[in-house]
Amino acid sequence: MGTLRIHLFGRFCARSDDRELLSFPSAKVQELLCFLLLHRKPHPRETLAALFWGDRKSRQAKTYLRKALWQLQATLESSLGPFEGRVILVENDWVRLNSEFDLWADVIAFEESINSARPLDQLRDATNAGRLRAALQLYKGDLLEGCYQDWCLFERERLQTIYLATLDRLICYSERNRLYEDALDYVSEVLRNDPARERAHRQAMRLHFARGDRGAAIRQYQRCVAALKCDLGVSPSSRTSRLLARIQTGDPEDSLSESPAEPSTSEKDLSSLPEVLEDLKRLRSTLATTLRQVQTDIQKVTLAINRR
Repeated sequence: MGTLRIHLFGRFCARSDDRELLSFPSAKVQELLCFLLLHRKPHPRETLAALFWGDRKSRQAKTYLRKALWQLQATLESSLGPFEGRVILVENDWVRLNSEFDLWADVIAFEESINSARPLDQLRDATNAGRLRAALQLYKGDLLEGCYQDWCLFERERLQTIYLATLDRLICYSERNRLYEDALDYVSEVLRNDPARERAHRQAMRLHFARGDRGAAIRQYQRCVAALKCDLGVSPSSRTSRLLARIQTGDPEDSLSESPAEPSTSEKDLSSLPEVLEDLKRLRSTLATTLRQVQTDIQKVTLAINRR
């Protein structure tokens, strides 16, 4: 039996010995495998039944879970061949993946690579930077595209946050080491995922200026203004406006640093407030969009019911 390789970033794909596995009997069975893979610990059967079939009565939900576990086990065994023991372990009402099963998953490798990289410090740690770059190569898209279950949406947001934070670490590392082209590539990826991320716009402005392209830095500011107005309905923070003014007057590169050297604790707290405000406004916009969609869906369902 070969190693089972599961890709959860982007669209789901499971392969063994360069063969794509047969499709699962239902979306729920596939989602159950993904959940157990993302949460590699024992789970009470009642918890899984409520999570995946919460709209059913308790006894019926447990029946569906039992059937899904049997189908999942049968699918894996028929696709991979015999395995000593079982891939899915059910022990006294607890369910978990068998840790001895030969399995590779991009999400697991992604988080392990990031966790193995110590903070990128002033020592120009190329080894850790390489680990982070390797992790980014695994992120082929958001988690399980096409799945909109609550547990998946939460994990998708968590992993995207880790992805963007990793890009930010590499931006800072590349900027310190004057790898401006690399840093701009990372910034572009951040803005592709989050066009209204003001910090990334500031980073791009500094990088363009450091490369000697003041015009590109000013155009980046203009793109920042447009993105913030479109997505959040706000103007750039005073921090971004001050950066623009320094670029226009041609201040030295050192004065454009994102964070001052060794600020006091109170200064650190105050300096983070604009970023906190930016995140809160972004969250408000997202919640407003979600609420509008829910209201639209309610109206559609209500109209459909009234037409019956």
